[in-house]
Amino acid sequence: MTGHPAYGEVRQVTPVASVLLEDNPGSMTLDGTNTWLLRGPTASAAVVVDPGYEDLDHLRRIADAGPVELILITHHHPDHAQGAPWLAERVGAPVRAFDPSLCVEAPPLTDDELVEAAGLALRVLHTPGHTDDSVCLVLDPDTPAVLTGDSILGRGTTVISALGPYLGTLRRLAALPPGTPVLPGHGQELPDVAAVAGEYLAHREQRLDQVRGALDRLGPNATARQVVEIVYADVDRALWGAAEWSVNAQLEYLRSADGSGRAGS
Repeated sequence: MTGHPAYGEVRQVTPVASVLLEDNPGSMTLDGTNTWLLRGPTASAAVVVDPGYEDLDHLRRIADAGPVELILITHHHPDHAQGAPWLAERVGAPVRAFDPSLCVEAPPLTDDELVEAAGLALRVLHTPGHTDDSVCLVLDPDTPAVLTGDSILGRGTTVISALGPYLGTLRRLAALPPGTPVLPGHGQELPDVAAVAGEYLAHREQRLDQVRGALDRLGPNATARQVVEIVYADVDRALWGAAEWSVNAQLEYLRSADGSGRAGS
């Protein structure tokens, strides 16, 4: 699992998973959105995960890659979900997501559901934290991998909206079998979800300690922006907006009744 695809190139990553990179690079999307094409060895049609923006060049490439049985969305952000209705109409496939408003001619996904399509079985994990509706998709044991959307990225860490739920998500992912590959929504695939989830937990603990330290200096009523200016002083200011979003989540966690514990507890 090495090398990132050029835009418009379908690259085989595992025996059943290929990736098509959307041409939408940026500070939040890294190299662009990874659209995953999943197809069992004997299946003629694929499951498409996260078609990306309503970028017609990208969506046509997805449609041209072969028949589509089902479209799945990991969360509602437009760089993952916006193009799904257009693609659904183009290829005649239903759309499923945890958020019912994103679904097209199909019911919403539910936690721990087993989705069987394209000769594969995918277990749905509701993994809130980045967004309330985030899900990860675990491929069956014969072809192990987990599609993480933005819950775990191929590099760096993700922006969070709610820290308590996100810590639960990381613990759940850390409990998956060691050596399960990560197929993320952005960035390069990774070899071991349990190891990466453990690293994310350690990072969140470190950030919480830094936020606690900033509050000690600034006072308990400090704003997220004030905390960012201290904790993220060495980070590109172009990323401070995203950092402020995450710091807000950390402040809410620390100020809540259960925020007195440590991230790894």
